[in-house]
Amino acid sequence: VIEQEPIELCQILKKADMVQSGGEAKLVIAQGLVQVNDVVETRKRKKIIAGDHIAFDGETILVSLRR
Repeated sequence: VIEQEPIELCQILKKADMVQSGGEAKLVIAQGLVQVNDVVETRKRKKIIAGDHIAFDGETILVSLRR
């Protein structure tokens, strides 16, 4: 759940505890290990909005907006 959209991909990975740090988030994104809506994403600042699916390391999350 995010407070406002859009949010950058590297930030959502950290917020969702999929990585331990922003540096790790940038690294796994650059290595092509993260998918957004079933497509490999290598842009760390990719804008993520509610409804997007993020997949990394066998885990998938659905981003939703807190209202």
